[in-house]
Amino acid sequence: MEKLSDGAVDKKVRELPGWDVVEVDGKKRLERVFTFSDFIAAMAFSVKVGMVAEKADHHPAVLTEWGKVTVSWWSHSLGGLSEKDFEMAGRTSGLYEK
Repeated sequence: MEKLSDGAVDKKVRELPGWDVVEVDGKKRLERVFTFSDFIAAMAFSVKVGMVAEKADHHPAVLTEWGKVTVSWWSHSLGGLSEKDFEMAGRTSGLYEK
C-alpha cells in the first residue's frame, strides 16, 4: 500500500457520497456518520462493519452511540489514506440500510 497524495485524496473523496476527509493528529482520515432509529440498529451496523473489516484485515475506528455510528478509515502504518481506505469506505456505505 502507498499513501495517496493530497490531490488524489481530494479527487477520490468526491466519489464517495457522505464521506469527509478529516485530520486527526496531523493524519488524514475518511469519516462518515451513519444514523439509525435506536441503539440496537446502530450496534448491529457496527458489528457488520467489524466483520467486513476483519475479513479484509483492515480495521477502522468505530464509535457507536445511541442512533449513530461514526466510522473512520485510514492506514495506520502509512499515517494517512490509501486506496484500501477508499475501498473499505465504499464497502461500509454498502452495508448501510436506512
